[in-house]
Amino acid sequence: MLEILSSPLFGIALSIVAFRIGMWVNKKLKTPLANPLIIAMLLVVGFLSAFGIPVEVYEEGSSFILMFLAPATAVLALTIYRQRKTLLGSFLPVLLGTLAGAVAALATVRISCDLLGLDRTILASLLSKSVTTPVAIALTEQFGGIPALTIASTIITGLAGNLLAPVLPKVFGITDPVAHGVGIGACSHALGTSKALEIGEIEGAMSSISISLSAIWTVLLAPLFF
Repeated sequence: MLEILSSPLFGIALSIVAFRIGMWVNKKLKTPLANPLIIAMLLVVGFLSAFGIPVEVYEEGSSFILMFLAPATAVLALTIYRQRKTLLGSFLPVLLGTLAGAVAALATVRISCDLLGLDRTILASLLSKSVTTPVAIALTEQFGGIPALTIASTIITGLAGNLLAPVLPKVFGITDPVAHGVGIGACSHALGTSKALEIGEIEGAMSSISISLSAIWTVLLAPLFF
């Protein structure tokens, strides 16, 4: 048993099995609430807690999965290239839309922290929750925040976007795929973009480009809200 736990394959295998179970449950229930990623996270946490396995043991293998994050993000460029004509025709709305999204994300965090009386460490940790994780962590470290809290808030934000991406446009009557994609990418980075790609190629392309533009806007504007 100890030999299995000490192997990096343990973390990789547990992650894959948990996600496959999540996908199976999602197909059976056919509801966005049964998100495969959320189910996988709960299964992994439950398994580690039930058998008293330290999270460090799991991370030895699961960290290898992070190696695929950069290539997976780079693949999004293919979707953008396919929709380059749409992007060029809507570049100004996309640019302004991501600016509005960045301002809204930063402002709501600052206002919420002020109203709740949270200290500047918490503010620094939550300020970049709506951008991709590497950028969010870099900003947190720059402002003296807590990276672990930033990662948690970024994951929660992404999961919320993933769950609500198909629902909110119907609630607010948004029918333009460009606007839909920009909204997803500006608010919920890669996790939201994965859902945008399922919704449609235009939505996925606009969400993909919005990740980068939103990160740029956030880096430029974050000092104004800190």
